[in-house]
Amino acid sequence: MEDFSRRLFLAGAAAVAASPAMAQRRKPATIVNPLVRQRADAQVFRHIDGHYYMTGSVPEYDRVVLRRARTIAGLATAHEQELWRHLATGPMSGFIWAPELHHIDGRWILYFAAGPSGGGEDVFRIRTYALVCDGQDPMAGRWSVLGQLETPWDSFNLDSTSFVHRGTRYLCWAQREPGIETNSNLYLAPLATPLTLAAKPARLSVPTLDWEIQGFKVNEAPAFLERHGRVFLTYSASATDARYCMGMLTTRADADIMDPVVWSKSPVPVFASSPANNVWGPGHNSFTVDERGRDMLVYHARDYREIKGDPLFDPNRHTRVQPIHYRADGTPDFGVPVRNGTLRL
Repeated sequence: MEDFSRRLFLAGAAAVAASPAMAQRRKPATIVNPLVRQRADAQVFRHIDGHYYMTGSVPEYDRVVLRRARTIAGLATAHEQELWRHLATGPMSGFIWAPELHHIDGRWILYFAAGPSGGGEDVFRIRTYALVCDGQDPMAGRWSVLGQLETPWDSFNLDSTSFVHRGTRYLCWAQREPGIETNSNLYLAPLATPLTLAAKPARLSVPTLDWEIQGFKVNEAPAFLERHGRVFLTYSASATDARYCMGMLTTRADADIMDPVVWSKSPVPVFASSPANNVWGPGHNSFTVDERGRDMLVYHARDYREIKGDPLFDPNRHTRVQPIHYRADGTPDFGVPVRNGTLRL
């Protein structure tokens, strides 16, 4: 079964073009940045039911939350439902990171990363798990643990995203591979089930460029976008402070995306801190469309540079939204993070 949320995302612009008069009458509600404060790793998408759904990491890293609204702007004040809370003991009793919601084969599936409690280095024994909803309303259904993602290595992994491309469902995620001295690389594989791979994963990207290895050697938080005959995979790099930034992999839409050779990496960040606009450490993005079908970038960032202590425990990574523009060659131009306040579309 097709993933309706992704279908709507890909068809949004075409639907608007088919009815320009209606599109002109449908002016999006005013968005004010930050859209939602203290929600990092944000995912926003528009489902076939016409609602926008948003999830993200909370500063306490102890629960999975979800909110829903008819407009992107409405997410700012929407009721937030707690779907699941970390367990009292065991491998899912500590940090809960980077949830992401998908509709797969007729079921609501929510990927997230978790580690054990107890302190010390063991709390960073992060692995990927999934929750499943027992009904078709993700805000009202009962959520339970479906299981753990199976990958070739029992090692740090997180930030799973899923998408359908040319009829095949894929999973893309970040993981530390034994024998490679990085914190995380990017991997891609077709899915047999939401938690099992249908083929050996392809290693798409390893952090090697100077801007990818500031503080930590990180490629993480992949996000999928297909436009103008090409596939784009954005990702985030370096430590989670002001040095955090976005890179991008690009290939043709008709290429074998499981072949690492077909992908090209941006030599410089495609989205980074803006001292002029006082927005710092933008990253962990997702993509959506606004009410008129225009492509929108969702990401988190802080509105100050200096951080006391570990950046992971600074609570003020806020969810932000801004439009995506395209260059003459069809590649996305994300520009710079816009300043706080009313978003100009």
